[in-house]
Amino acid sequence: MTRRPNVLFMIADDHRYSAIRVFGDHVVWTPRIDELVAQGVSFDRTYHFGGLTGGVCVPARACLMAGANPFRALASKNLSDSVGLRTINPAMATLPQQFRNAGYHTYHVGKWHNDTASFHRSFDFGAKIFIGGMSDHYRVPVFDFDPTGEYPKSARYVGDQHSTELFGGAAIDFLRGYDRADPFFLYLAFTAPHDPRTPPPEFAARYPPEQMPLPPNYLPEHPFANGEMRNRDESLAPWPRTPEIVRRHVADYYGMITHLDHWIGRVLDTLAATGRADNTIVVYTADHGLAVGQHGLMGKQNLYEHSARVPCIIRGPGIAAGRRSTALTHTPDLHPALCELAGVPTAPTVETHSLVPLLRAGDDPPAAGARPYVCQVYKDVQRMVTDGRWKLIRYYRSKERPDAGTDALQLFDLENDPWELTDLSSDPTHDARIRHLASHLDQWQHEVQDPMTGIPVLPPPLAAS
Repeated sequence: MTRRPNVLFMIADDHRYSAIRVFGDHVVWTPRIDELVAQGVSFDRTYHFGGLTGGVCVPARACLMAGANPFRALASKNLSDSVGLRTINPAMATLPQQFRNAGYHTYHVGKWHNDTASFHRSFDFGAKIFIGGMSDHYRVPVFDFDPTGEYPKSARYVGDQHSTELFGGAAIDFLRGYDRADPFFLYLAFTAPHDPRTPPPEFAARYPPEQMPLPPNYLPEHPFANGEMRNRDESLAPWPRTPEIVRRHVADYYGMITHLDHWIGRVLDTLAATGRADNTIVVYTADHGLAVGQHGLMGKQNLYEHSARVPCIIRGPGIAAGRRSTALTHTPDLHPALCELAGVPTAPTVETHSLVPLLRAGDDPPAAGARPYVCQVYKDVQRMVTDGRWKLIRYYRSKERPDAGTDALQLFDLENDPWELTDLSSDPTHDARIRHLASHLDQWQHEVQDPMTGIPVLPPPLAAS
């Protein structure tokens, strides 16, 4: 009988796709993630779905858990319902819950930014559980596993290491001590490289701020009101963004990433030392990306590539080594893919596309079920659609916040303008292309029951012409 594979699922917080050396950034140092890319399949155009909260990690992680878009994955789509927008829809089976039901030992380490009820039904056990969004990396408030699922504040205590070391060390302890016959599903959720970006000194020293190059799309300020210009993330640096400030933030961001990469390597080395590497599916991804000075922005509350795309790397038994896929994918496509790879039933509530056909067939010709478009949302002020080359971003005036947002479009040619420097939406030669993309965005909005459905994708005057 073939042994069922283990799963090691690692997810970072704020790690954009482009901030990995092997993907083209020759300043950041990520040798262990680069090694993982060489050993498996990486998807170069993976987007998160977005969501209706400024803390984009909340809907992004819920969508992954549920294998669904944010309007189904969460219990509410009311912008003022903070509890419902954090709660995974109880009708949706979570990814670890499916593995648990199939006989896997499900174990959680690190960040859980959704409700405790969904956590309770998902995991058998865990360690260093952080229920929340962010904290001082050297003073993370964590819980031990609570079999009752209550997690009262009185049981919380403060970790005594940097978050990456705290969570990486707990995962290593689990791997070293695991002696069950059942396969495991280990969900390791880091909080790095999220701010406050405080890498240990030896990792910070790798990146002198004065030596950091500015990104090609650096701007002192965003050119127009995108509906989210003065939130917490954007307030991490003053306006205008000076080159010195951006270089400092980039240096800290890279220091956090290299420290994270080091601990990912230690976890993978432990997996190998236990003799389980050959029978373990390893995933590395992130909830969303981050601007860090690009387009005059600091946060992830936007739909530019730096914030919209994430790494998505899979290594494991039967998976080709060193292959890069350009297929359009969503992070929650990992949910049905892992179920299929492990022989675990996929819940009927899952709506995303399994990546397995792409793992086996590649991109040319397109594998069955490959996406022709992906779409993304942010609150009630931004929507996006891309076919991989052309990308349309629609900006709206907020109904909830009358002073927020802009009635506008942007069109980018990602093939020739990957940094999204030149907006082509005002060029009449692209009118037909804009209408084509807008029709697909409108169709998707109807399919997922987006609350913005009914508001024309094309603003005046293009809509009237």
